[in-house]
Amino acid sequence: MTTQQKEGQGPITIFHKDAQLHDKEVFNTSTAVMKQLEFEFPMLILQYRKDLSKKEINKALQKIDNYLGQTLFVENARIKPDGGIIEVKDDNGDWRVVLVTEAKHQGKDIENIIAGKLVGKKNDQDLMAAGNAIERAYKNVNEIANFMLAERYFPYILFLEGSNFLTQNVTVTRPDGRTVTLVYNDGTLNRLDRLTAANYGMPINTNLCKNRFVKCNGTTIMLQAASIYTRGEGGHWNDEEMIATMLDVSRTSLKMLGTDIFQQLTSYRK
Repeated sequence: MTTQQKEGQGPITIFHKDAQLHDKEVFNTSTAVMKQLEFEFPMLILQYRKDLSKKEINKALQKIDNYLGQTLFVENARIKPDGGIIEVKDDNGDWRVVLVTEAKHQGKDIENIIAGKLVGKKNDQDLMAAGNAIERAYKNVNEIANFMLAERYFPYILFLEGSNFLTQNVTVTRPDGRTVTLVYNDGTLNRLDRLTAANYGMPINTNLCKNRFVKCNGTTIMLQAASIYTRGEGGHWNDEEMIATMLDVSRTSLKMLGTDIFQQLTSYRK
């Protein structure tokens, strides 16, 4: 670590001096992450992109096996993760994914209770049954997994917030003084179990960027798991928390790509 980095304390200084962000959207935090990675790894060539075309995904699949990636009905079909995609150019001149981020908010029960708002068809309920909007997140997870099928890491982060993603009971007080307890494992409220299908039921709030290899019936299977982070007690993610998590996963990606970006790293050190 350089003297400048030590004195600047890494991402915290970069964040506060150059990018005092107030918008929590991962699109904006991705900008801060990109700046910090360029600061830490000036020898690497990084780029940010907002989307990824289905054609590129199919091309990546065909490199593995020409039976894959054959189907495309809409020529300009593409995916647009909320936080976009950060990539690094490897020693062969190819772009490799470093980070993909998505943010989903579902469930406004806590906000409604604090505001004294009742919900439901007759406006006589404290809580609203959870919807299924977050299930759209699977499309992007699966498409990035297809695009990275040849890689040994999967730097996909899914940030969740809202009353449908609690991991503990939360008691909220209405303006009239009445308290309402949101029970985290209530099936009408919690939607975490639906999303953990994207990480094979592995721990949440955990960096799962490095792929896991498991044995089944004498065959080794590679698992690409999304790293799912949720505010278990409710509330909102702040920029510093999101940036710290995104940097942690990004550094894991670069470590996994170590041999493929080795020439750039060693030439810079010389």
